[in-house]
Amino acid sequence: MTVLHLADEGEAADLAAFLSRLLHYDRGAAVRIQAAGTALAVFGRPPSFEVLAIRAVRLAKPYEDGPAAALDVTVSAGELLESVDEPASTAVVPAAVTGPPWAGVLPPRGGWRPEPGLPAPDALRAAVGAAVAEFRSRTEELAPQQRTRAEVDRIGREIWSRTIGGTGLPVRVVHAAQSLGFLRPEGDDPALFTSGAWLRLRTPYGSVAVRRAGREALGVSVR
Repeated sequence: MTVLHLADEGEAADLAAFLSRLLHYDRGAAVRIQAAGTALAVFGRPPSFEVLAIRAVRLAKPYEDGPAAALDVTVSAGELLESVDEPASTAVVPAAVTGPPWAGVLPPRGGWRPEPGLPAPDALRAAVGAAVAEFRSRTEELAPQQRTRAEVDRIGREIWSRTIGGTGLPVRVVHAAQSLGFLRPEGDDPALFTSGAWLRLRTPYGSVAVRRAGREALGVSVR
């Protein structure tokens, strides 16, 4: 049994809250966890948003399990949540599960460059609020015979794929950050970074990353 010793009760509570939010969107959610040194990274993919959420957790001491100095495994989010002991600031690593496809394609660890143009937090929250209101209004206006899953999904894709200003960041990334508890009124302002095909919205409470499509995002040109 591998026990993770988290830095304090607050880190344990934040980890539990993140896992609970993931399970709200997918009761069978899996997470990929990586630990090295005193850092633990937990990756999840809430299906409603089609993004990758990353929660960084501080460990009380450098990870070490016998000869292994690093951990990298995909586990059940529900089982990991059940193992979190907030007063003791510990969590037990559950048995590995067969990971979903997204777990094999994670953002790079390095090479991130700051991207300018991200609006202030109040403007980001306002953009999400406006998108939610538009989605609700447009779906409620549909005639009963038109209110199909395909049509509702089409409206959602149109709204949530819109980008924030000139950043190229889809609105759904900001919505996910807010829904997962990463975009809060308190704390430092969020920042936007890019690395290869990836965009990453980073806040003091977690990050949300998304892959961009197309050759330009991959840095590939056709001659």
